[in-house]
Amino acid sequence: MNQSWIAFHDVRFAYDTASRPLVENLTFHLPVGWSGIVGANGVGKTTILRLATGGLTPQQGHVAIPGRAIYCPQRTDDPPTKLEDLIRAADADAYALKGRLGVEEDWYARWTTLSHGERKRAQIAVALWKRPEVLALDEPTNHIDTAAREALAAALKTFPGAGLLVSHDRELLDTLCGQCLFVDPPSAVMRPGNYTAGALQAQRWETHRQRERKTAKTAYLKLEREAARRREEAARASRRHSKRGLHPKDHDARAKKDLARVTGKDAQAGRLLSQLTGRVRQAEQRLRLTRVAKHHKLGIWLPDARSHRDCLFRLPAGDIPLGASRRLAFPDLMMPPDGRVALTGPNGSGKSTLLAHILTRLNVPNDRFVYLPQEIDAASSRRILEDVRRLPREDLARAMTVVSRLNSRPDRLLESNDPSPGETRKLLLALGIAKGPHLIIMDEPTNHLDLPSILCLEQALDDCPCGLLLVSHDRRFLTRLTRMTWRIDPREKGSALSIQH
Repeated sequence: MNQSWIAFHDVRFAYDTASRPLVENLTFHLPVGWSGIVGANGVGKTTILRLATGGLTPQQGHVAIPGRAIYCPQRTDDPPTKLEDLIRAADADAYALKGRLGVEEDWYARWTTLSHGERKRAQIAVALWKRPEVLALDEPTNHIDTAAREALAAALKTFPGAGLLVSHDRELLDTLCGQCLFVDPPSAVMRPGNYTAGALQAQRWETHRQRERKTAKTAYLKLEREAARRREEAARASRRHSKRGLHPKDHDARAKKDLARVTGKDAQAGRLLSQLTGRVRQAEQRLRLTRVAKHHKLGIWLPDARSHRDCLFRLPAGDIPLGASRRLAFPDLMMPPDGRVALTGPNGSGKSTLLAHILTRLNVPNDRFVYLPQEIDAASSRRILEDVRRLPREDLARAMTVVSRLNSRPDRLLESNDPSPGETRKLLLALGIAKGPHLIIMDEPTNHLDLPSILCLEQALDDCPCGLLLVSHDRRFLTRLTRMTWRIDPREKGSALSIQH
């Protein structure tokens, strides 16, 4: 192909089960370099990536792709094709990528034991090694610790083709992207600059549109009030002209009615009303066209559900295996009813292993804790959505209210076949909140969530009266919500956990 950019021309796409298109009338160009695709969960960001890489075919319009394209999905259930070839490769590019992203020789053989952060690094290393003309990344920093994130950003800067990036990582979007497509159905607007510059421009535009709408609404209401007054005048005039109720032989009264009609004095109200009706219709049309973004109520309500027990779980000092000859050593651990604990450490240090150990030793009823795992596979996501669809009407309404307040559109979610990972996490949280939980355990809670949803989640958990145990590489998220840190540090023969207040 001759062009060096991705081109969307009047693209429309709808999934079979949806009542309306997910994306339509999409027309934009994406040049060489990185472009961000941003928007709320469920608005079609992943669909745009798959259209841009040939994984989906538009039902209308055309997508021009400049050569070979690779899409790296959010999920890392299976090892990427060619991982084994990359590990064995001896060329300079392979050595550089394996060194920069920390890909080890045994990763293909022990894929099922790798952390999700390690899997993500392997996935992206393989994609870069293949040297495609188009590379689309869906949440590439999910599960990746700070050091690996910096190495990944440095590697992606060297990519010479057209890159598309969907991410909740503001720092990565600002570091890489020269423009961002802001998706908010039914529209998608390309804005120059990185995410921060585009978001500021979008905010200014939204403020301008809100002022326009306020002006249009004021004008419409003023005209409507005047039209109502004139309708009343016209009605009174009509009653004065009417001969209804007059005696057939009352010729004087009938003559006066005829004279009033001839002079046309009372008809003036009707003519003025007719003129004003057109102006009201025009004002109503202007108001209808001056649309502004719908703002969901931020935060979610969590019931007062603090446990009356002394502790939610207690682990005496000990150690647990991490695989092979490695072990994780930890001191006495205890979670009070209102505890707020951050569990941190590099990828592969044993955070998820410790969580699994804790889950078997909870002092909390089964229906009183919520656990959101680091990853949920596609089959489980579909099963969770089906379980939600089968809820009684009142419970379904309550769950969808929570989903809405976490910045997703319930109608689109219920129509989907495969909920996105971010939407699946919102569904699980919504179902858990209905239990009035005593303890919420979340493994990488901000992964897969869009930026507004992360803010909503922060606000919701900030007011939560129950215990929180959060595993995350998002330092801003942990700083706001936790009061104690359990830090795991890798050592030569395993890992050790320390407590920091």
